[in-house]
Amino acid sequence: MKIVIIGTAHPYRGGITAFNERLARQLIKEEHKVDIYTFTLQYPNFLFPGKTQFSKEIVPKDLKITRKVSSINPLNWIKVGIEIRKKNPDIVIIPYWMSFFAPCLGTIAAQIKKNKHTKIVGLVHNMIPHEPSLLDKIFPPYYVKNVDFFVSLSESVLVDIKKLDKKNKPKAFSPHPIYDHYGDLLPKIEAKKALNLDNGINYVLFFGFIRAYKGLDLLLEAFADERLKQRPIKLLVAGEFYEDETTYLEIIKKNHLEDKILLFNEFIPDNRVNIFFSACDLVVQPYKAATQSGVTQIAYYFEKPMIVTNVGGLAEIVPNGKCGFVVKPDAKEIANAITHYYNNGYESEFVENCKTEKKKYDWKNMTESILKIGNP
Repeated sequence: MKIVIIGTAHPYRGGITAFNERLARQLIKEEHKVDIYTFTLQYPNFLFPGKTQFSKEIVPKDLKITRKVSSINPLNWIKVGIEIRKKNPDIVIIPYWMSFFAPCLGTIAAQIKKNKHTKIVGLVHNMIPHEPSLLDKIFPPYYVKNVDFFVSLSESVLVDIKKLDKKNKPKAFSPHPIYDHYGDLLPKIEAKKALNLDNGINYVLFFGFIRAYKGLDLLLEAFADERLKQRPIKLLVAGEFYEDETTYLEIIKKNHLEDKILLFNEFIPDNRVNIFFSACDLVVQPYKAATQSGVTQIAYYFEKPMIVTNVGGLAEIVPNGKCGFVVKPDAKEIANAITHYYNNGYESEFVENCKTEKKKYDWKNMTESILKIGNP
């Protein structure tokens, strides 16, 4: 089939880029012809909270990526839509994660559909953002109106789509597949050495960019618990602050945690992701709001047990007491779970369970959902 993916890809960085490129590779493996249309302008600089939108990774030579989409130029949306329409693809996949992009993606979809052949599949990461604004009431319905079918990455997102879809279009849930392109699991001693960590210390990992909804403040407060203070356990925070870091530094200072918290305040490139996951015993996602998370799927790939909060779709993915623990988004609850994990030596049992559980999240399941709903 001729398939087009419209969304973030190289030279942009981040989780959506990783998802789109990995999805394209799976479709190519299944012998489809795949083009990716990405942005010339993704976010205006004043809207982007990080240090840079751009990746330092080399250009992927196995993917056809065309930079033509401006997120802020309506004339461009029409032009790109017409160009893709003339190519007459069988399916166009439009990942969606943020209301800002709804006018752009919705308009391109509307133009493509005029060929009466192409089917538009909305691949929805988040329908309503974790930090909603007025735009989230105005823009998403426009995107929803111009999509023919929907595939969501969590059950909670499926519920949000149904609220906006007045025509009851076909929908499917297909969980976020495993991210399996970050290299191999390393021996812990080797990974710790690479990060200049003490081999005699246990490490808990918080991974990914930092915003309020991700609950790093709760995890820092959890580490102020005397039970954790007295154990040879430290927290690795690996990710760039997308907001003022003062709040977090004040928690560290207030609770005298300077020796317990190691901050790697930077975007972690693909070739170093495996080092952080290999060095830790446990991955904690203390989110206050969520749909699903790519971090969970990286943890599964590296067979790392997890503690997640019971928000959004996280509890759908991590079986409580099997691959980790599901807790309330509360510092005390998080501290209890970490303490319970180490006191009872769950690591080897949970690692074996993760090896089994991760088999559910093959990329073939995602492509099957997309192609099946696009060809009812």
